[in-house]
Amino acid sequence: MIRITTQKVILHVAIFIIVSLLPLVTATQKHAKKIIHECSDHKVLELGPKLSFQIILHGILLWASMGFLMPIAILVIRMSNKEQNGRRLKMIVYTHASLQILSVLLVAVATIMSVINFENFFDNTHQRLGLALYVAIWLPFIAGIFRPDRGSKNRGVWYAFHWLIGVTVTLLGIVNVYIGLQAYNTKTMKSTSVWNWLFSIEVGVIAFIYLFQEKWQYIKQSGGILCNESVRPTDQEASPTQKKEISPMA
Repeated sequence: MIRITTQKVILHVAIFIIVSLLPLVTATQKHAKKIIHECSDHKVLELGPKLSFQIILHGILLWASMGFLMPIAILVIRMSNKEQNGRRLKMIVYTHASLQILSVLLVAVATIMSVINFENFFDNTHQRLGLALYVAIWLPFIAGIFRPDRGSKNRGVWYAFHWLIGVTVTLLGIVNVYIGLQAYNTKTMKSTSVWNWLFSIEVGVIAFIYLFQEKWQYIKQSGGILCNESVRPTDQEASPTQKKEISPMA
């Protein structure tokens, strides 16, 4: 009975999110083009101070959500893999959940800004992928709410789904940040090379930490093994008791 109720709740939430997006898509399709003119074979965006600020804020919010908070949330929860202390484990889980909630809220704000202020005809990759991510980012959040207890039968399936959707959304979010920078460059003819380099450095650092976490436990264990081996007595430096035991009888 509990399982059926949970499935119904998830289904209703998913339907609500999809239905809530339909008016937004309809509104964006009716939004008039006020600040775009044709130049050569592509559209160049005329930026006033207000629109320029809105675009930059939109980009910062999506970077903070998809390009920073979501990856950090993954790094944080991976710290719980070998954690035995119950108090620290609870703090890790709460931190992970808080980062995910903040990320979802920032995406929602950025999406509302985009709908209200920008021309959204969903005729390019950045807008289409952004819409898909807006729906998908709710899935790990909802899955986290309905997390089964450790040791339960469905825990493995839940973990696989939560990990897969979380990593997929994060990777696609990072890709969309790059696509958004490229779209900004194409529309405004302003260079984004500095932002590309800075973001690439950040992604590289996060990827290094992600891979380093895989080996950290092995490094710690190897250090303990080497330390134990260094203090182990050898045949040449046996203790007096050992020497007495192995000495020949007179």
